Amino acid sequence: MKKILLLTAIFIASLSVSAFADQINPDQSASCKDANEIEIEVVKTKMENNDKFGYTSNDRASANVVVWKSSNYTTIPITLGPNDDHRSIVSDKGKTGITPMGTMGKGKVVLTKQPFFSRGDSIGDISGTVRITNTGAIPVTVNCK
Repeated sequence: MKKILLLTAIFIASLSVSAFADQINPDQSASCKDANEIEIEVVKTKMENNDKFGYTSNDRASANVVVWKSSNYTTIPITLGPNDDHRSIVSDKGKTGITPMGTMGKGKVVLTKQPFFSRGDSIGDISGTVRITNTGAIPVTVNCK
């Protein structure tokens, strides 16, 4: 009987520290508990542009999530827009010598545990339960490590 109880306890402990990865669709949530890292990545989706003005039916294949942390009961919005262009627009055909600067948007963000916060007042404090809710139109992948 003691062996069964011990094996059950070891099994439950191994499940609680194992990695978790899941794809969440719009209006769904995933949770991570005491993770060292949380990766949030937009699922590669083709941008649907069916309009002559450039409007898209799927939000330019960008993802929007809300991260809720139990360590300090805060909510943080995150937008991932790998198709969004953040470059400066230079339309003077080189007359001023200003080169276009900037990058495209990011498709992935990694939240890394920062253990030395006294009040849990930072996004880096991902101790406890962290719930990620997809509030956008595109699925995202959540990977708890």
